[in-house]
Amino acid sequence: MDGGIIFSTRDGRAWEQHFLVAIDPEKCIGCGRCYKVCGRNVMSLRGRTEDGDVVDLDDEEADEIEKKIMVMSDGGACIGCGACARVCPANCQTHL
Repeated sequence: MDGGIIFSTRDGRAWEQHFLVAIDPEKCIGCGRCYKVCGRNVMSLRGRTEDGDVVDLDDEEADEIEKKIMVMSDGGACIGCGACARVCPANCQTHL
């Protein structure tokens, strides 16, 4: 997790941002924990078909969904708090 910007908390302790840059669809279990803790709508739940295509859950291909996964929907909205990484049981995220 190198490369973040170092700031300080209100009481002066060092704090370094670590922005979400990727979610590994092979590791993601689609539990939604990261989505629930993110107040910035950085991620969204999608479906993954047998062919590896990522589709909306209400898409016409939704009946072909092999599993649900989280995907980055607005990476630019990430503030680097790291809450998503702390709750992810699959360790499927990359942060910089």
